[in-house]
Amino acid sequence: MDEPQQRRLGVLFSHVSGSSQPRSDLGLKAHAVSASAQPLLKGKVAIITGSGRGLGAAAANLFAEHGARLVVTDLDVAKADEVAAGIRSRGGEAISLAGDVTAEEFPARCVKAAVEAFGTIDILINNAGFTWDGMIHRITPKQWDAMLAVHCTAPFRLIQAAAPVMREAAKKELDERGKATQRCIINVSSTSGTHGNAGQANYATAKAGVVGLTKTVAREWGSFNIRCNAIAYGFIATRLTADKGSSTISVGGEKVKLGIPGGEAMASAAAEMLIPLKRIGTPDEAAGAMLLLASPYASFISGQTLEVTGGAYI
Repeated sequence: MDEPQQRRLGVLFSHVSGSSQPRSDLGLKAHAVSASAQPLLKGKVAIITGSGRGLGAAAANLFAEHGARLVVTDLDVAKADEVAAGIRSRGGEAISLAGDVTAEEFPARCVKAAVEAFGTIDILINNAGFTWDGMIHRITPKQWDAMLAVHCTAPFRLIQAAAPVMREAAKKELDERGKATQRCIINVSSTSGTHGNAGQANYATAKAGVVGLTKTVAREWGSFNIRCNAIAYGFIATRLTADKGSSTISVGGEKVKLGIPGGEAMASAAAEMLIPLKRIGTPDEAAGAMLLLASPYASFISGQTLEVTGGAYI
């Protein structure tokens, strides 16, 4: 970089950082927390569903780095145990809970585990989910119901189960001291829900429902200082964007192939055409969006759907 370019870069950063020095650390890492940085979630208790792998695991690790105490939940007991154990090995606090978020007993069991381990719930993230694609004229009732169950009914049930620990606790705080602790709920949606997507009528409908649920919770619980936001992710490098069939999930005894035809090659080609940043996102970057909305810096953000897409759909 020549001297004039350095000066121009320095002027640019002086507007956003108050410094006239050019910076070379433009490659940001979602997990970079300096020793002098104040943890954003110190002492907070967070439940993250589907956090045994992918962006859920990335979020659990990032939240732990910022001082949160984690309830790691996943359908795969080994994956949940592995993430929780990793957090504890680094000095953090975490428990694991295996279970199917669509099971009727799961929400109460999850809330109970959080309260028994940590005493409360400050952050609830409904992240668990999967895709079961098909064109509209071929989607079966089982495919349709499965998407609504995991993406709409499961988050609704968990929010409802958490009400005594979040809403009612806040109500008591307001009565006793006139101020409620800040709490938040984050529901994971998708650009399929905000823009639609061919071959995903069931998934798109369910993820659109997540947005409606989010806005309603924000309206109903806002007076208790409980924020609720959604994140609509675009292409993120997880098993849902890997090669079709490279990973499977069992739904009612039936094996469902996850992923997309062509996998990473297809995702990269789509990124080149549709995403201004010219790449797909990483799980760490997806986790960063969750941290943003869970942090004190988002204290006046509620009822919103944040699209994390690398600039797609603008």
